[in-house]
Order: sequence, then structure tokens, then C-alpha cells
Amino acid sequence: MRLFITVLSFLGMLHATQVMAQDGPVVVELYTSQGCSSCPPADEMLADLAKRDGVIALALHVDYWDYIGWKDSFGRPENTARQHAYAHAANATTVYTPQMIIGGVDHVIGSRPMQVMDTVQAHSRQGNPFDVTLVRRGGDVTITAPPGPRGDYLVQLVRYIPEETVAIGRGENAGRSLTYANIVTSWDVIGRWDGRSALTLQAPAAGNNPVVVIVQQATHGPIVGAAELR
Repeated sequence: MRLFITVLSFLGMLHATQVMAQDGPVVVELYTSQGCSSCPPADEMLADLAKRDGVIALALHVDYWDYIGWKDSFGRPENTARQHAYAHAANATTVYTPQMIIGGVDHVIGSRPMQVMDTVQAHSRQGNPFDVTLVRRGGDVTITAPPGPRGDYLVQLVRYIPEETVAIGRGENAGRSLTYANIVTSWDVIGRWDGRSALTLQAPAAGNNPVVVIVQQATHGPIVGAAELR
């Protein structure tokens, strides 16, 4: 009950303070698992963030808890590898769930709403160096961004399922029906950019699911630009 009240307080403060800057958005990655008993509050928090302007909220289900009795139906080894790569970049020795990585740099325990709020606020105030624009035509998306700070950037295209409810049959959450938001189904590097000249890139994006493009410093550094088409 105390955790539930804390989460509600977090959501109210997030709305009241209008943390989302016009030059965002802030990318929030949640590393979660259906087999993790401490993950549902973080999953609910991500679902609320996913509804708000100025935030791109993405749930990356990992597979390393599958052995304890329930195989995560959304778990992807690629998500686990991405989380380990973040840990390596931060010189961390372990990974865990629920973990939120905000802006590609700040690692936060996903069940700590006040810490999540403070970190999202900080990134929103800071903004992104690049303003990324997406235009969808048929089965393709055109990605543009003006020149800016020079660097080594990866242009990444992400697809996700907006919402799905799962009845958990075994493991730590056995007997519960849990609803998940913005479930990542693919995360692909589609280009590399140095930032010196304007970016123009076209990529296939078939289907009706939302499209997210994230520009990030190579080797899992800061996210410097992002955009979303729902």
C-alpha cells in the first residue's frame, strides 16, 4: 500500500511540475521481466510515462530470469545484451530488474519513483543537442536532423507494441494478469553519423506499430536526439 501511494504521488508531481521541455523528448528505457516480483510497480510507472508528451518510454524485457519458473513472453536476448553493454559502459559489474536508464546515461532502480522523477526532470531541462524529425510515407520513414556537435553517433530505429496483458502462470508473479506498455520488439542500428552535416536517412518501417528513432553516442553513451511516430 505504501508503494502504491508513493507511485501515485510521483505521477501527480510529474504532472503538476510539467517536467517535459519542448526540446526533449527524454528517452526512458525500462529493463524488466515477467518473472520479477519487484517489477510490476515499475511497469505501471512506465505505462504512465508512455502517455505523456516529452517522454519516449520503452520496455525492454530481458531473458535472464526465465530459469526461475516463467519464460517472459517478450524477453529478448538482444535486450539483455543492451543492458549488459550499458553496465560495461558504466563500469558496473551487475545488471538487475527493474532498472531504468534515462537519456542513455543515468541508471535508476525502476521502483524508486522520486529518483525517476528527479532524473527525468533533469534531462527535460537539459534538452537534446539534436532535433530529430520523422516523416512516414507508406512503409518507410524519413529521418532528418540539422547539424550540431561533432561526434560518433548511432542512428537506431525501434519498434514496439503499445500494450498487451499477460496471464502469468508460474514463477514469482504466478496467478497475476499484468499489463505492459511500449514493449520493444526490435532495436536496429540503421546508420552512423558524425553530426557535422545535416542528417537525412530513409528506412523501412512497415506495419502500424509506432516508430521511434534514437540518436545516441556510440558505445552506449548519451542519447542526443530522439523522435516518435505513434
